[in-house]
Amino acid sequence: KRYLGNFLLLIAAIIWGSAFVAQREGMDFVGPFTFQAVRSFLGSAFLLPIILFADKRKKKNKTFQKSDPKTLIIGGLLCGTALTVAACFQQVGIMYTSVGKAGFLTALYVIMVPIVSIFFKKKVSPVIWCCVILAVFGLYLLCMTESLSLSLGDSLVLICALCFTAHIMIIDHFILKVDGVKLACIQFFVSGILSSFLMFAFESPDIKAILNAWFPIAYTGVLSSGIAYTLQIVGQKYTQPTMASLIMSLESVFAVITGMIVPPFEIPTLREALGCVVMFVAIILAQIPIPERKK
Repeated sequence: KRYLGNFLLLIAAIIWGSAFVAQREGMDFVGPFTFQAVRSFLGSAFLLPIILFADKRKKKNKTFQKSDPKTLIIGGLLCGTALTVAACFQQVGIMYTSVGKAGFLTALYVIMVPIVSIFFKKKVSPVIWCCVILAVFGLYLLCMTESLSLSLGDSLVLICALCFTAHIMIIDHFILKVDGVKLACIQFFVSGILSSFLMFAFESPDIKAILNAWFPIAYTGVLSSGIAYTLQIVGQKYTQPTMASLIMSLESVFAVITGMIVPPFEIPTLREALGCVVMFVAIILAQIPIPERKK
């Protein structure tokens, strides 16, 4: 089950990495809050028929188990809020810093998650700590080309990383208590509502512009939100939050790979390629069972 959970998280990272291209194209037509609101509602709508079909099948097979609706709603509210705040801080922060720096600072949840886990009495082995540090070094090689000085935008993206850390820990708390797909559905609905408030407050949404951006929105709404974030929630059920953050950080690597195979065919530098290799080594080392790892 642990390997199944890690595999689902890996698929999520691949989807998120490929979605960077769609997000970049979507920004040519609509504002960031409009994009986030529409894709979130689409992700929630995508999961509704899946939930109805799954519940009907469980009732037919007499395997349906009722979960506490109050716990489900609270979990969805907290997950949706953390996800929305993280996305907003990231989007605003990118306006004042480079994309590479933002990518590195966002992925610092890799180191924040094990630190926060300590306060929740979750053990993190020394080998996993080494893998975390190795992954952060790989991220540095992959994303950072500027100095380490922090600007306003960098600070905002750091807050985004804290929010993603909170998102991972909230899922870890609720996933054994509620249905993962239902939790994801409520999460997107909450994110859509919160993003809509921001959309009407700071942007002028236009139906024609949204329709022009239908493909990027559909791609991110169905794949990145509806499928990938659901895989994250289900995958975290079978693995530790630190391991989950490690695997999900590969999103940056798959973004580079996607950039190579999708026009305008962005070829990574030797430094970026080395960063990808270092991150993969860290993830693979973390997956090896302890007896074989000692050998």
